[in-house]
This record gives sequence, C-alpha cells and structure tokens, in this order.
Amino acid sequence: MAREPREGRGRERNREREGGDDLMDKLVSINRVAKVVKGGRRFAFAALVVVGDQKGRVGYGAGKAREVPEAIRKATERAKRTMIRVPMREGRTLHHDVEGRFGAGAVVLRSAPAGTGIIAGGPLRAVFETLGLGDVVAKSLGSRNPHNMVKATFAALQRCTNPRSVAQRRGKKVSDLLGRREAPAAQEAADA
Repeated sequence: MAREPREGRGRERNREREGGDDLMDKLVSINRVAKVVKGGRRFAFAALVVVGDQKGRVGYGAGKAREVPEAIRKATERAKRTMIRVPMREGRTLHHDVEGRFGAGAVVLRSAPAGTGIIAGGPLRAVFETLGLGDVVAKSLGSRNPHNMVKATFAALQRCTNPRSVAQRRGKKVSDLLGRREAPAAQEAADA
C-alpha cells in the first residue's frame, strides 16, 4: 500500500491552491487530537478550510480524518457545498458596515476607501482574501476560536445587502437612497 507524500507536517496555516474550477482554498486551522487506547495514542486531525472564487462567492467547511490531507479534502468539499454570494461595492469592498455573532464570537466588518487593503487578523483575513474583497476593516470581539470567528464572519456577510435590493424592497429608486453623486460638487459651486 503506497502512501501519498505529506505536505509538511500540518504546520502551515495559509495553504493556497488553485483548483480546476477557479476556486482558491485557504487552510485556516488544523488541530491534532489524541485518543489514548490500549496500545498507545491514536492521532486524528481536524481542519478548517475557506474556499472562494475571489469574485464574491465564499464558503467554509470543517473535516476530520486520521491523516492531514484527508481532513483537508473533506473540509474543502464541505466548503464548496456551503458557498454564499456576497454583494460587493465596485468589486473591492462592502456596501455598508455590518456586525455578526456566533456563540461567544463577534465581528465588526466596515467598508473602507480604495487603497486601504485588508485590515483583519487570521481567520477573517482568509475569508476576505478568498472572497475577493480588497479594502475592508474588520475587528474580532469575544472568542478567538477560529471556528467561531469564521462562523461569525459568515453571519455578518449573509446580512450584507446591496442598494438595488434595498431600493426594490422599499419601492424607491437607488438614487433616492444614495443621493445624487454630483450634489456635493454643485453645492460647493453654488457656495463660491
């Protein structure tokens, strides 16, 4: 029985791989668990993976197995099945600030001007990079458990809306919600 070559020892935290379907996956965390049996210890691995197309779709999944590559494969398959679409402004940031909670974890996601970059730590950064957000500021509050942080981030992202859907729901025009773009320039010209 031939074994597959192992990729490191499971220590690498940000593993990237491009799939044939243009999906990027990032390994957020890997956890080794030991079960004590008569002959000694049996080790198992739990992996948390985030998958995205960098165009507004992202998903996460967890997998457990006796070997690291198998745990990562299971987590990646689950992540592909749970993908969600997130509306983005100009393809680089969120439309509005949003908060998300899961268990004891809470996150605050804020839209940012162009050139800000991704200001977020660990698991949140992995979600934003696979999602394709270029400018966002995020703060994690409460639990620092990677699973809770990722789930709280997804809870926040699911609450994101775009102006078109809000305007349609309220029976208004998008320009009524956002205001005129040239209004500040016209106001300054009138004041001068």
